[in-house]
Amino acid sequence: MMSDDKMLARIAALLRQAEGTDNPHEAEAFMTAAQRLATATSIDLAVARSHSAKREGAQTPTQRTITIGEAGSRGLRTYVALFSGIANANDVRCDVASNSTFVYAYGFTEDINATHALYASLVVQMVRACDTYLATGAHRPTPTITARLNFQLAFGARVAQRLAEAREQARQEATRDKVRAPGTAIALRNKEIELRDHYRSESRARGTWRATSASAGYSSAARRAGDRAGKQARLGASPELPGARARLPREAG
Repeated sequence: MMSDDKMLARIAALLRQAEGTDNPHEAEAFMTAAQRLATATSIDLAVARSHSAKREGAQTPTQRTITIGEAGSRGLRTYVALFSGIANANDVRCDVASNSTFVYAYGFTEDINATHALYASLVVQMVRACDTYLATGAHRPTPTITARLNFQLAFGARVAQRLAEAREQARQEATRDKVRAPGTAIALRNKEIELRDHYRSESRARGTWRATSASAGYSSAARRAGDRAGKQARLGASPELPGARARLPREAG
Protein backbone atom coordinates (compact mmCIF):
# COMPACT_ATOMS: atom_id res chain seq x y z
CA MET A 1 0.00 0.00 0.00
CA MET A 2 1.34 3.45 -0.93
CA SER A 3 2.05 5.93 1.85
CA ASP A 4 0.66 9.45 1.82
CA ASP A 5 4.12 10.94 1.18
CA LYS A 6 4.74 8.64 -1.77
CA MET A 7 1.32 9.46 -3.20
CA LEU A 8 1.99 13.20 -3.01
CA ALA A 9 5.39 12.76 -4.66
CA ARG A 10 3.83 10.80 -7.53
CA ILE A 11 0.97 13.30 -7.92
CA ALA A 12 3.49 16.14 -8.04
CA ALA A 13 5.44 14.29 -10.72
CA LEU A 14 2.28 13.76 -12.78
CA LEU A 15 1.35 17.43 -12.45
CA ARG A 16 4.82 18.49 -13.59
CA GLN A 17 4.47 16.21 -16.62
CA ALA A 18 1.02 17.63 -17.38
CA GLU A 19 2.28 21.20 -17.14
CA GLY A 20 5.36 20.41 -19.23
CA THR A 21 3.63 19.08 -22.33
CA ASP A 22 2.02 21.06 -25.14
CA ASN A 23 -0.05 18.04 -26.18
CA PRO A 24 -3.58 18.39 -24.72
CA HIS A 25 -4.17 14.63 -24.93
CA GLU A 26 -1.03 13.93 -22.90
CA ALA A 27 -2.02 16.60 -20.40
CA GLU A 28 -5.46 14.99 -20.08
CA ALA A 29 -3.88 11.60 -19.44
CA PHE A 30 -1.57 12.96 -16.73
CA MET A 31 -4.42 14.87 -15.07
CA THR A 32 -6.67 11.83 -15.00
CA ALA A 33 -3.82 9.70 -13.68
CA ALA A 34 -3.23 12.14 -10.83
CA GLN A 35 -6.86 11.98 -9.70
CA ARG A 36 -7.06 8.20 -10.11
CA LEU A 37 -3.89 7.82 -8.04
CA ALA A 38 -5.32 10.01 -5.29
CA THR A 39 -8.55 8.00 -5.26
CA ALA A 40 -6.81 4.61 -5.33
CA THR A 41 -4.53 5.54 -2.43
CA SER A 42 -7.47 6.93 -0.47
CA ILE A 43 -9.37 3.66 -1.01
CA ASP A 44 -6.40 1.53 0.11
CA LEU A 45 -6.03 3.58 3.28
CA ALA A 46 -9.77 3.38 4.00
CA VAL A 47 -9.66 -0.42 3.70
CA ALA A 48 -6.57 -0.58 5.92
CA ARG A 49 -8.30 1.55 8.56
CA SER A 50 -11.31 -0.76 8.50
CA HIS A 51 -9.08 -3.74 9.34
CA SER A 52 -7.10 -1.95 12.06
CA ALA A 53 -7.93 -2.69 15.67
CA LYS A 54 -6.33 0.56 16.92
CA ARG A 55 -6.84 3.95 15.27
CA GLU A 56 -4.12 6.56 15.47
CA GLY A 57 -4.65 10.31 15.14
CA ALA A 58 -3.56 10.28 11.50
CA GLN A 59 -6.24 7.66 10.76
CA THR A 60 -9.18 9.83 11.78
CA PRO A 61 -10.77 12.83 10.04
CA THR A 62 -9.18 16.19 10.72
CA GLN A 63 -9.65 19.88 9.93
CA ARG A 64 -7.15 22.12 8.15
CA THR A 65 -7.20 25.80 7.24
CA ILE A 66 -6.42 26.47 3.58
CA THR A 67 -5.57 30.07 2.75
CA ILE A 68 -7.13 31.27 -0.52
CA GLY A 69 -5.87 34.86 -0.56
CA GLU A 70 -5.74 38.20 1.21
CA ALA A 71 -8.88 40.20 1.92
CA GLY A 72 -9.82 42.40 -1.02
CA SER A 73 -7.90 40.31 -3.54
CA ARG A 74 -9.50 39.77 -6.95
CA GLY A 75 -11.07 36.40 -7.75
CA LEU A 76 -11.34 34.91 -4.26
CA ARG A 77 -14.83 33.52 -4.82
CA THR A 78 -13.88 31.74 -8.01
CA TYR A 79 -10.76 30.35 -6.30
CA VAL A 80 -12.95 28.97 -3.52
CA ALA A 81 -15.31 27.47 -6.09
CA LEU A 82 -12.36 25.74 -7.76
CA PHE A 83 -11.08 24.38 -4.45
CA SER A 84 -14.58 23.17 -3.57
CA GLY A 85 -14.93 21.26 -6.84
CA ILE A 86 -11.58 19.54 -6.33
CA ALA A 87 -12.48 18.80 -2.70
CA ASN A 88 -15.77 17.17 -3.70
CA ALA A 89 -13.87 14.76 -5.94
CA ASN A 90 -11.56 13.81 -3.07
CA ASP A 91 -13.94 13.22 -0.13
CA VAL A 92 -13.22 16.58 1.51
CA ARG A 93 -15.91 18.88 2.90
CA CYS A 94 -15.41 22.62 3.22
CA ASP A 95 -16.59 25.68 5.10
CA VAL A 96 -15.62 29.07 3.71
CA ALA A 97 -14.86 32.35 5.47
CA SER A 98 -17.39 35.12 4.93
CA ASN A 99 -14.81 37.11 2.93
CA SER A 100 -13.63 34.02 0.99
CA THR A 101 -10.04 34.43 2.19
CA PHE A 102 -9.72 30.87 3.51
CA VAL A 103 -11.59 27.60 3.80
CA TYR A 104 -11.75 25.01 6.54
CA ALA A 105 -11.19 21.61 4.93
CA TYR A 106 -12.55 18.54 6.73
CA GLY A 107 -11.40 15.07 5.76
CA PHE A 108 -8.71 12.44 6.09
CA THR A 109 -5.16 13.72 5.82
CA GLU A 110 -4.36 12.00 2.53
CA ASP A 111 -7.49 13.44 0.89
CA ILE A 112 -6.82 17.00 2.04
CA ASN A 113 -3.22 16.70 0.85
CA ALA A 114 -4.30 15.50 -2.59
CA THR A 115 -6.92 18.26 -2.84
CA HIS A 116 -4.39 20.94 -1.95
CA ALA A 117 -1.80 19.61 -4.43
CA LEU A 118 -4.30 19.59 -7.30
CA TYR A 119 -5.61 23.04 -6.39
CA ALA A 120 -2.13 24.58 -6.27
CA SER A 121 -1.55 23.52 -9.88
CA LEU A 122 -4.99 24.22 -11.27
CA VAL A 123 -5.52 27.69 -9.81
CA VAL A 124 -2.38 28.92 -11.59
CA GLN A 125 -3.61 27.42 -14.86
CA MET A 126 -7.05 29.00 -14.39
CA VAL A 127 -5.69 32.51 -13.83
CA ARG A 128 -3.23 32.21 -16.71
CA ALA A 129 -5.88 30.95 -19.14
CA CYS A 130 -8.30 33.68 -18.07
CA ASP A 131 -5.72 36.44 -18.51
CA THR A 132 -4.91 35.12 -21.98
CA TYR A 133 -8.60 35.14 -22.93
CA LEU A 134 -9.18 38.67 -21.62
CA ALA A 135 -6.09 39.96 -23.42
CA THR A 136 -7.66 38.98 -26.77
CA GLY A 137 -10.58 41.33 -26.15
CA ALA A 138 -13.03 38.62 -27.25
CA HIS A 139 -15.20 39.29 -24.19
CA ARG A 140 -16.09 42.86 -25.19
CA PRO A 141 -18.49 44.62 -24.80
CA THR A 142 -19.02 42.55 -21.63
CA PRO A 143 -17.25 44.24 -18.68
CA THR A 144 -13.92 42.61 -17.83
CA ILE A 145 -14.95 41.83 -14.25
CA THR A 146 -18.04 39.99 -15.48
CA ALA A 147 -16.11 38.07 -18.13
CA ARG A 148 -13.43 37.06 -15.62
CA LEU A 149 -16.03 35.77 -13.16
CA ASN A 150 -17.86 33.74 -15.79
CA PHE A 151 -14.68 32.35 -17.34
CA GLN A 152 -13.25 31.18 -14.03
CA LEU A 153 -16.53 29.70 -12.77
CA ALA A 154 -16.89 27.69 -15.99
CA PHE A 155 -13.25 26.58 -15.78
CA GLY A 156 -13.74 25.34 -12.22
CA ALA A 157 -16.98 23.56 -13.05
CA ARG A 158 -15.41 21.70 -15.97
CA VAL A 159 -12.34 20.69 -13.95
CA ALA A 160 -14.57 19.46 -11.12
CA GLN A 161 -16.54 17.33 -13.58
CA ARG A 162 -13.37 15.80 -15.03
CA LEU A 163 -11.98 14.98 -11.59
CA ALA A 164 -15.27 13.51 -10.44
CA GLU A 165 -15.39 11.24 -13.50
CA ALA A 166 -11.82 10.02 -12.88
CA ARG A 167 -12.67 9.41 -9.21
CA GLU A 168 -15.81 7.44 -10.02
CA GLN A 169 -13.97 5.26 -12.51
CA ALA A 170 -11.24 4.49 -9.98
CA ARG A 171 -13.81 3.64 -7.28
CA GLN A 172 -15.73 1.32 -9.59
CA GLU A 173 -12.55 -0.51 -10.53
CA ALA A 174 -11.56 -0.84 -6.87
CA THR A 175 -14.87 -2.33 -5.78
CA ARG A 176 -14.75 -4.85 -8.64
CA ASP A 177 -11.10 -5.80 -8.05
CA LYS A 178 -10.91 -9.32 -6.62
CA VAL A 179 -7.26 -8.88 -5.65
CA ARG A 180 -7.91 -6.03 -3.23
CA ALA A 181 -8.74 -6.69 0.39
CA PRO A 182 -12.36 -7.76 0.84
CA GLY A 183 -14.94 -5.28 2.04
CA THR A 184 -13.82 -2.32 -0.08
CA ALA A 185 -17.36 -1.06 -0.65
CA ILE A 186 -18.16 -1.36 3.07
CA ALA A 187 -14.92 0.42 4.01
CA LEU A 188 -15.76 3.31 1.68
CA ARG A 189 -19.27 3.57 3.10
CA ASN A 190 -17.90 3.58 6.65
CA LYS A 191 -15.42 6.28 5.68
CA GLU A 192 -18.24 8.41 4.28
CA ILE A 193 -20.24 8.02 7.50
CA GLU A 194 -17.22 8.83 9.67
CA LEU A 195 -16.46 11.98 7.68
CA ARG A 196 -20.11 13.06 7.77
CA ASP A 197 -20.27 12.63 11.55
CA HIS A 198 -16.96 14.47 12.01
CA TYR A 199 -18.13 17.37 9.87
CA ARG A 200 -21.43 17.64 11.68
CA SER A 201 -19.72 17.71 15.06
CA GLU A 202 -16.92 20.13 14.14
CA SER A 203 -18.44 22.54 11.63
CA ARG A 204 -19.65 25.88 12.93
CA ALA A 205 -20.90 27.10 9.57
CA ARG A 206 -23.82 29.48 9.37
CA GLY A 207 -25.78 29.70 6.13
CA THR A 208 -24.70 28.48 2.69
CA TRP A 209 -21.85 29.98 0.69
CA ARG A 210 -22.45 30.89 -2.96
CA ALA A 211 -19.84 31.67 -5.61
CA THR A 212 -21.85 34.54 -7.08
CA SER A 213 -24.43 37.05 -5.97
CA ALA A 214 -27.81 37.57 -7.61
CA SER A 215 -26.51 40.81 -9.13
CA ALA A 216 -23.52 39.18 -10.86
CA GLY A 217 -23.59 39.55 -14.63
CA TYR A 218 -23.62 36.69 -17.11
CA SER A 219 -21.53 36.16 -20.24
CA SER A 220 -22.16 33.08 -22.38
CA ALA A 221 -19.01 33.75 -24.44
CA ALA A 222 -16.81 33.88 -21.34
CA ARG A 223 -18.51 30.74 -19.99
CA ARG A 224 -17.78 28.85 -23.20
CA ALA A 225 -14.17 30.03 -23.19
CA GLY A 226 -13.75 29.02 -19.56
CA ASP A 227 -15.30 25.63 -20.24
CA ARG A 228 -12.90 25.03 -23.13
CA ALA A 229 -9.95 25.99 -20.94
CA GLY A 230 -11.21 23.67 -18.21
CA LYS A 231 -11.29 20.81 -20.69
CA GLN A 232 -7.65 21.52 -21.56
CA ALA A 233 -6.45 22.10 -17.98
CA ARG A 234 -3.44 20.02 -17.06
CA LEU A 235 -4.00 18.26 -13.84
CA GLY A 236 -1.13 18.33 -12.69
CA ALA A 237 2.03 27.82 7.19
CA SER A 238 -0.61 30.36 6.47
CA PRO A 239 -2.18 32.90 8.84
CA GLU A 240 -5.74 32.11 9.84
CA LEU A 241 -8.00 35.12 9.38
CA PRO A 242 -10.98 35.76 11.65
CA GLY A 243 -14.53 35.96 10.40
CA ALA A 244 -17.74 34.04 10.03
CA ARG A 245 -17.83 31.07 7.72
CA ALA A 246 -20.56 29.39 5.70
CA ARG A 247 -21.17 25.86 4.55
CA LEU A 248 -20.12 25.02 1.00
CA PRO A 249 -22.86 23.16 -0.89
CA ARG A 250 -22.26 19.46 -1.54
CA GLU A 251 -22.69 18.05 -5.02
CA ALA A 252 -25.63 15.76 -5.51
CA GLY A 253 -24.98 12.04 -5.62
